[in-house]
Amino acid sequence: MEATTKTVWTLDPTHSEITFKVKHLMISNVKGEFKNFSATVEGEDLEKAKIKASIDSSSVFTNNEDRDNHLKSADFFDAENHKELAFESTSFKKVDDDEYKLTGILTIKGVSKEVTFDVEFGGTNKDPWGNEKAGFSLDGKINRKEWGLNWNAALESGGVLVSEDVKIQAEVQFVKQTA
Repeated sequence: MEATTKTVWTLDPTHSEITFKVKHLMISNVKGEFKNFSATVEGEDLEKAKIKASIDSSSVFTNNEDRDNHLKSADFFDAENHKELAFESTSFKKVDDDEYKLTGILTIKGVSKEVTFDVEFGGTNKDPWGNEKAGFSLDGKINRKEWGLNWNAALESGGVLVSEDVKIQAEVQFVKQTA
């Protein structure tokens, strides 16, 4: 019986980031990030690979402790009861030379919805220690209310304090593992 080799790419957290931007007061963007997350890409062929990611909801960081605590509260991520945000791919389709559309199920606060992200494949290369690495840039936008992140405050001048649209960006690097 022939042994089969399984290719799995695991996230290199020291060379990866997940950030988000939300319009504040309807005039400027506030940026945040998640400090703790993991991801895997299973398979050699990207278009057939299974991509999974898990984000620690309590690792949200916006450089403001009060805002971070509010984001961790039941008004937003409810980190005490929903410890992670999860993503699992359903398709990864090539659009152009290095451009892809990544579609999958994003789960936030117990609500699962399909999302699609634009992905740029940066290619592969070996680091000085012989590890094969792959890099990706991801861009997308979600409406936070679709996941039950409904908190807001009306402004005296009209409009709302925090927009519903959340821009998501990620720069991720993976290292090849063979099992």
